[in-house]
Amino acid sequence: MVRWRSGTVTAVRRRWAGAAELDVDLPDGGRMRALAYPALVGDPEPGDRVLLNAGALLMGLGTGGYALVVALPDRLPADPPEAADTRDAGHLVKARYTPLQPILLGVDEEASPHHARLAAAESVDGMPVVTADLHSALPAILAGVHADAPDARVAYLLTDGGALPAWFSRTLAGLAGRLAGTVSVGQAFGGDLEASTLHSGLLAARHVLGADVAIVAQGPGNLGTGTRWGFSGVAVGEAVNAVATLGGRPVGSLRISDADPRPRHRGVSHHSLTAYGRVALAPAELVVPDGLDPVLGAEVTAALAPLAARHRIVTVPTDGLDAALRASPVGLSTMGRGLDGDHAYFLAAAAAGRHAARLLG
Repeated sequence: MVRWRSGTVTAVRRRWAGAAELDVDLPDGGRMRALAYPALVGDPEPGDRVLLNAGALLMGLGTGGYALVVALPDRLPADPPEAADTRDAGHLVKARYTPLQPILLGVDEEASPHHARLAAAESVDGMPVVTADLHSALPAILAGVHADAPDARVAYLLTDGGALPAWFSRTLAGLAGRLAGTVSVGQAFGGDLEASTLHSGLLAARHVLGADVAIVAQGPGNLGTGTRWGFSGVAVGEAVNAVATLGGRPVGSLRISDADPRPRHRGVSHHSLTAYGRVALAPAELVVPDGLDPVLGAEVTAALAPLAARHRIVTVPTDGLDAALRASPVGLSTMGRGLDGDHAYFLAAAAAGRHAARLLG
């Protein structure tokens, strides 16, 4: 459960869109690095007392090495401005029934200026949609799209398998201006648009953001238990189904690696094999980058053979993709490994982006 701590802000370190990184001194003389979301708790300043949820940090479970600020109890933020007519207010509650549940304007709510357009929308009109297991694939996929289609409008669908607040992602902050926008779906929040489901989010990406291509991936962080079904990336298969239901073109970004020390993630990760092989009921185009190391390439070919009955396995040339990846405006990192430390992983993601771009004709 929650491991509470109280402390005093001694320094505000880095800031990025929607987040502030703090140093917090504890009464016992210790110190914690903490992260605050000003839109939820207010804007911390040195000298503020803060209440922290430190559980994941203390247990070594991630959250980027941060305790999370729950409140500034002595300086609460003001209420948001009231709408003149309650019908004009957002009613979409996310992170529902948790202490910090935000109430937001959903893109397809009646008060939204986009309501009529989305009420009539039935299809994403053949839009290519790249689905990926990990948030770390996002900048690599985007690099692959823009390598061949530099003017393509690319939207990101932030699903709720990892970090719920879009503000946690420094990657998203660094991609400002490169994406047409972010739609946070399900329990995730903090995107440019809020949607209650992936389906409505995809429609918003197409008909509100005007996206040519969309990328669907969870936020930073990943829940995994080492079992076939117990991992948050299983939602990739459901994303394929949603894209197909709405008349899109699902493009599967495969999690490929010859650097991951865990056998279940070498070659094609068991996460990809389960999501695309067992969960995705609609066909997708699964992308394999050309020119893999021969041993790795043979492992990938063998692993994907059973999936070929449902999906189309597409080999995509990779000329120019390494340069595109190295030109990314944000650093590339997955499970602590950079581009050179897990080149095949990022190359596979970029190849999926390239394939989506080529589907634009």
